[in-house]
Amino acid sequence: MKICIVAEGCYPYVTGGVSSWIHSMVQAFPDYEFVILAVVSNRSLRGKFTYELPGNVTEVHEVYLQDYDWNNKKFGWKKKQRLSNTEYEALRSLLLNRNVMWEELFKFFERRKCSFNNLLMGNDFLQAVRECYQLRYPEIVFSDFLWTMRSIYLPLFLVLDTKLPEADLYHCVATGYSGVLGSMAKVKYGCGLLVSEHGIYTREREEELIRAKWVEGIYKNIWIEQFKKMSMLAYNRADLVTSLYGHAKELQVELGCPEEKIQVTPNGIDWRRFDKCNQDSGEDDNGIEPGKIYVGAVLRVTPVKDVKTLIRAFAYAKEEVPKLKLWIMGPVDEDEEYAKECFELVELLGVPDIVFTGKIDVTKYLGKMDMTILTSISEGQPLTILEGYAAKKPAIATDVGNCRGLIYGEDDGIGPSGILTHIMNVQEIKDAIVYLAKHKTKRKEYGENGYKRMMAKYKVEDMRETYQKIYNSFNKTGR
Repeated sequence: MKICIVAEGCYPYVTGGVSSWIHSMVQAFPDYEFVILAVVSNRSLRGKFTYELPGNVTEVHEVYLQDYDWNNKKFGWKKKQRLSNTEYEALRSLLLNRNVMWEELFKFFERRKCSFNNLLMGNDFLQAVRECYQLRYPEIVFSDFLWTMRSIYLPLFLVLDTKLPEADLYHCVATGYSGVLGSMAKVKYGCGLLVSEHGIYTREREEELIRAKWVEGIYKNIWIEQFKKMSMLAYNRADLVTSLYGHAKELQVELGCPEEKIQVTPNGIDWRRFDKCNQDSGEDDNGIEPGKIYVGAVLRVTPVKDVKTLIRAFAYAKEEVPKLKLWIMGPVDEDEEYAKECFELVELLGVPDIVFTGKIDVTKYLGKMDMTILTSISEGQPLTILEGYAAKKPAIATDVGNCRGLIYGEDDGIGPSGILTHIMNVQEIKDAIVYLAKHKTKRKEYGENGYKRMMAKYKVEDMRETYQKIYNSFNKTGR
């Protein structure tokens, strides 16, 4: 069986999170052949993998959302050339988001090798945009609206123009652009289509756009509608949609996914990796000092992890508990400007005992931590919390994604395994750090509870068994 994994902005370029999940999935099924179809921003990332690909990955294909107009000179599609009536109606349906004629659009981009520049600057696109403007947005400046529509549709058109690798099953690890590619493949090859959402793609893009400074006013809503449109395509075309926990399933249904298509499939970790975590508190090569209380944050230093709030909260906590030390363990090169701002914040606050380790092997550090912490403003079902549980460490986490379920359980009777806080709430996060720092018995109790919860529901064996059944169902039915 040949499976094409479609991932946007993660594997194999970025470590942690969804990338770790994909890597473990590919390793879990050595008898299957995997092809990676990676959606990335531009060609500067070409081939810059942070993972050593397993032997059963036979191909990697890249799709660029920002790219050169390669077809402009080669095919020379003239501006005066017009779309057929059917092609124009398909384009119009897309812009108006009314009964979108996706199959006609797929056929158009497969059949026509046109210049995106000429298409977006041509009369047909202008006419469709003008109609959309008059019907829905006549109160805004037309020239601004026109250029916004061009910027919205260029990445989608680049995706629609992709040459797809053939596979028995397309497994899209998100909706969005990944879901569009999977839907195209299903139409082209008649293959199965599985969509697995770790975070709810549409909601994550909506949250990003609400906070974004580069887009304002009604234009935020226009961008959000575009992402909803693509997600609906994936939900409608998928044979099966998975989510990590119950509330995520509820959100998928709310966003238009048929409930009967959805299956809840929790994450799983290789807990045996943490069996030999070093529990010693003595001095060693990692800079662990006796008498300190260690807070471990395993994360990428990016805005979505809200590292600045973590730094501020730790600074206040250290004033109350001077023995505290914070280890921020993860890559600092994914958003270098944000990382620089975090370094400067540490200097500005003058807080000692904050260590940025960069990318590390977490198994060599987690056993030495007294607690883990995650201050994200968006998450799915964080693997870092589960890995901390495997090392019997309590967690502090913001109330995003499935963090509430991981910390307080979902009617499992085990008891709390950490402390939940509101996002960006420096006071609550500080209080949580101080409480665990001052209550060693609670740290131990919560860590044991976390270990029990992980072993009951979140082992990699459980996840492998679940997906074995799912992959087998596609293999047998050929759907």
